[in-house]
Amino acid sequence: MAFTVTQPNFNGKASGYYISAALNDAKSLDYMTVLENVKYKMNIQTMAGSGLVADNICNYTSAGNLALQEKTITPKSLMVNLDICKETLLTSYEALQMKAGRTAGAPVSFEDYVISYVGEIIADSTETSIWQGTGAAGNFNGFLGAATGWLLPGVDGTVVQDAASGAYTAGNIIANLQSLSAAIPSAVYGKEDLHIYMNMKTYRFYISAVSTLGYVNAYNMNGDYEPVFEGVKIAPVYGLPDNQMVAALKGDLFFGTDLLSDSGSSITLLDMADKDGSDNIRLIARYTAGTQTGIGANIVRQS
Repeated sequence: MAFTVTQPNFNGKASGYYISAALNDAKSLDYMTVLENVKYKMNIQTMAGSGLVADNICNYTSAGNLALQEKTITPKSLMVNLDICKETLLTSYEALQMKAGRTAGAPVSFEDYVISYVGEIIADSTETSIWQGTGAAGNFNGFLGAATGWLLPGVDGTVVQDAASGAYTAGNIIANLQSLSAAIPSAVYGKEDLHIYMNMKTYRFYISAVSTLGYVNAYNMNGDYEPVFEGVKIAPVYGLPDNQMVAALKGDLFFGTDLLSDSGSSITLLDMADKDGSDNIRLIARYTAGTQTGIGANIVRQS
């Protein structure tokens, strides 16, 4: 990776702050079970019982069954490495903020900005990979990743598959939500941590539809409004692809990492001047991330 500056000319002081395109936060993690301290692999154990309660008798008689299922979550190691040449900084507005001397380090404001910006890039990449990652270079295997996603037919055949009536619009989103809701297993319907996951485009269709229907609470997006459909909370996230929704318990969608803060705060800027004599500043970030599902039969995917 390289750092470049694009500008028409150097003409006075900069405004003193930076403006970046708004990047996605890893918002999906708010609605998932996050597993930390996963150094390499972790087994996720789920247990299902049947026929355990029986009529009382004097003798001991075993009844029913407990079925233990194990799945493995294996976070993938990822990194960001970037060389920033101080010579490039000297041609930018940052020249006025640097200390005197050709070997002076980058201004604090620039360091803060770069660290914050790269943290947002990592969050954006993580959010996308959670749902669409394929395990290819630069991403990890996600829930809906092509050929390898946990919620795809053939990967976990127990996941409930629901068909959308067509590409989502404000006109058909309610009907598609009703179809998805009807497919949710009765055993999990009504659970506190049950959510319908949709991306922001779909969420806008939902808001438009309920507003057209005249639901007053939907107009107040800045208050305590909590989006709910037929008793199921809605989780608006960024990483889901268009025209797909997922209904699942928070306890059945897992995100694993070594240390959650690694993906945002462990970003280092290293001045190489007194190490190899170069005029470079190196940005270094390393972290791990991965996903796994719990009980597939509790999950509904609509596409």
